[in-house]
Amino acid sequence: MLLESISSVVLGLALSWVALRSLSGRLPSPRVVFVTGGLGALFGAYLTHSTLGSGHVLATPTGALLVGAVTLSLLIRTRGRRPVRSAAAQ
Repeated sequence: MLLESISSVVLGLALSWVALRSLSGRLPSPRVVFVTGGLGALFGAYLTHSTLGSGHVLATPTGALLVGAVTLSLLIRTRGRRPVRSAAAQ
């Protein structure tokens, strides 16, 4: 389980690095991206391991990678304009 945890965090950090290289203008600070990618992948490994059980050597890193990618995709901002504030907030 420890090796799965370490490998999932490394996968999440690698995924974060790729996201920063390809979408640098649309993501927040690199620290936030790396923390989100690492924790998302760790949660994905935990979720996959608790769902499938032990012994699934390829499924656990795949689940970690997928959940890490989903959590990183939540950080992507739209291109161009600044966010519009609602009328109630003004």
